[in-house]
Parts: sequence; C-alpha cells; structure tokens
Amino acid sequence: MLENLVLLLAGLVGLFFGGNWLVRGASNLAMSFGVSILIIALTFVAIGTSMPELLVSAQAALAGKSDLAIGNVLGSNIANIGLILGATGLIAPLSVKAVILRREIPIMILFTVFTYILTLDGQIGRVDGLLLLFSFAGFNTMFYYLAKKEQEARDRLLADVDDVQITSKLGRPKELLFLLLGIVALVVGARLMVEGAVNIARLVGVSELVIAITLVAFGTSLPELAASLSAAFHKKTDLAIGNVVGSNIANLLLILGVTSLLRPIAVSRAEVQFEFLVMIAFAVLLIPFMRHQKFGRRQSAVFLGAYIAFIIYSLAADNLQILVQ
Repeated sequence: MLENLVLLLAGLVGLFFGGNWLVRGASNLAMSFGVSILIIALTFVAIGTSMPELLVSAQAALAGKSDLAIGNVLGSNIANIGLILGATGLIAPLSVKAVILRREIPIMILFTVFTYILTLDGQIGRVDGLLLLFSFAGFNTMFYYLAKKEQEARDRLLADVDDVQITSKLGRPKELLFLLLGIVALVVGARLMVEGAVNIARLVGVSELVIAITLVAFGTSLPELAASLSAAFHKKTDLAIGNVVGSNIANLLLILGVTSLLRPIAVSRAEVQFEFLVMIAFAVLLIPFMRHQKFGRRQSAVFLGAYIAFIIYSLAADNLQILVQ
C-alpha cells in the first residue's frame, strides 16, 4: 500500500510540472510561428497528452483484454468533457470562440458517432482501424493547411519587422524543449498514478471494465486535466478547450485505430453501448451549454455533477452484477 501511495504522489509532481511546461511551450511556439494556440492544442498537444491512452489500450488489446482497451478510451473521453472541462470551468470560467462551436465541436461529435457506428457489428476490426486512421490523417491535414494560412497572414503583417521574426525564431528550440518536457512529464506522471490506483482497485475486487472506465480512464486523462487546469490559470482558454476536443478526437481515431490494427477489439454491445451513448450525450450537450460563447461556473458544475453521477452509477452497477453472480 505504501508503494502505491508513493507512486500516486510522484505522479502528482510530474503532472504539476508537466502542465506548466506544456502551457508555456505551446503558447510561445504558437506565438513564434504566428498560428493560434487553438490549432497547436487540437493537434500537437492533443496527440501528446493522449499517449497514456495509446499505451494502455494497445497493451490491453495485445493481452486480449478488449474491455480494458475500449473502456479506457470511452471513459477518458467522458472524463475529458465532464471532469476536465467541469473542473477547469469552475476554477476559471472559459470564453468560447465561435469557431469552436461552429467547427471543432461538431467535428468531434461527427467522429464520435462515426466510431459508434463502426462498433455495431460487435467489434472494431482492422478495416475499421484503417478508416479511423485515415480520418485522423485527414483531420490533421485540414489543420495543417489552416495553420499554414495563419502563418502566411502573420508573415505578411510582419514583412517589414525583420527583427521581430528573427527573435521569435531564435526562441523556438527552447520553447519546443519545454513543450516536449511537459508532455513527457505528464505521460510519466499519469502512468505512475494509474499504476498505483489500479493496484489498489484490484485488491478490492473491482471488474476490469469498470476499472478501465473509471480509474484507468481518469488516470490516462490526467495529462489533459493538468494541461487544461494550468491553461486556465494562465488565461489560455483556447488551449484548455482545444486540448479536450483534440484529445477526444485523437482517442477515437488514433488510439482505437492503432489498437485495432494491432488486434481487433471485441465490443460487447450490452456492456459498452451505455458508455458510448453517455460519451455522445456529453459531446452534444456542449453546444447548447456553450451557446453564449462562454462556459461558466454554472455550466461547469452541471457537467462535473453529471460525470460524478456517471462514475457512481458505473460502480454501483458493477457491484450489483457481482452480487447477482
């Protein structure tokens, strides 16, 4: 038990420093390249903070533990919206750009429904995995061209200010190092916390599916939580929201895509359908709750409360099933 406690504390330290380093690196790199923090958050940061999900789901799939592989992704996506946006908005109300409501969130909802449709035959096979990966490549290609347009527009504005351009370029290696160190610290910190939490949960007899949806999903979402909380403290709203939306898309397309290529994931509709519907509901409800282009403390409290209710229900249903058996 003491060893698990040490792992939890070490993980917290990694998450604290990693979150701050990531926000600093992402913000300054976006400024130096002349692109929005939102684009950096939706792509590079989202992929980096989704690495724990990739490691856990891939290892679970190779071990033949489909419940853990898909439960981790579903639980992480629910946690990203309910827990992370909920907690972040309580600390610092978030302003929401119109483009997020008009483009990013609908894209996330589209990919969520698309992934759900792929599971209706009872598995996510290798062909499904390729479709998911091609979709992820298309998503990132779109944002690459958006970033290129932003950079070209910025270069035109600064065409007569050569000193500013040179200075910003000189700082890029240092800020990239902070960004990479932040991601590594977040991934390692999350890994340590997950190991400690899962070991404790298994000692008390919780099922693998519930462990995946609750503890493992929470643990692998810790990088996003730390990054978004740190972004909120630094008033980087685009990074806080973009990280969540981009991470959800990466979890569905990249993580499930790679995992199913390694080994097809069996999907039991009776056990997983409810979690899929909850994930879709959380994503869809973001639009009406952000319609005034803000995500305040009241809206945050509703999402955080809904997430807590989901966790309580999952644990209660699992305990009831154990008693019935």
